Amino acid sequence: MFRVGLGYDIHELTTGRDLIIGGVKITHEKGLLGHSDADVLIHAIIDAMLGALALADIGTLFPDTDKIYKNIDSTILLKKVYEKITEKGWQIVNIDSNIIAQEPKMMPYIPKMKEVLCQILEIEPDELSIKAKTNEKMDAVGQNLAIEAHAVIMLKK
Repeated sequence: MFRVGLGYDIHELTTGRDLIIGGVKITHEKGLLGHSDADVLIHAIIDAMLGALALADIGTLFPDTDKIYKNIDSTILLKKVYEKITEKGWQIVNIDSNIIAQEPKMMPYIPKMKEVLCQILEIEPDELSIKAKTNEKMDAVGQNLAIEAHAVIMLKK
């Protein structure tokens, strides 16, 4: 038995915050605005995982009205969701994802992102694809106002 899930997230860029994507701190003058650390890639992967099993979404599971999640490291949230997946007898077949950012360039950070995420999700590097794209200077992402991410996951029982 297989299930597929789709995840998406976007956060506004702002000064005074670290830029954390895929569990990795990225050198940049701005970070992402959010209740947690605003890690768009992890949030998209979490939503894909939850969607595959029809378990609501990240905002329902970890509401921004709950102070316990204020500035929380999204890798902690990812671990909690992964535990839900495995408790139900599912395992990850593969994840395909995109980070869409005009700046900074993501490619230098992708190997470390894969290392961090593969360890948490107990998968091999060839089971996780992380690609980097720009929006060719169009829309909020292309004008350096936000960063977004998309993820698709396949689970098997």
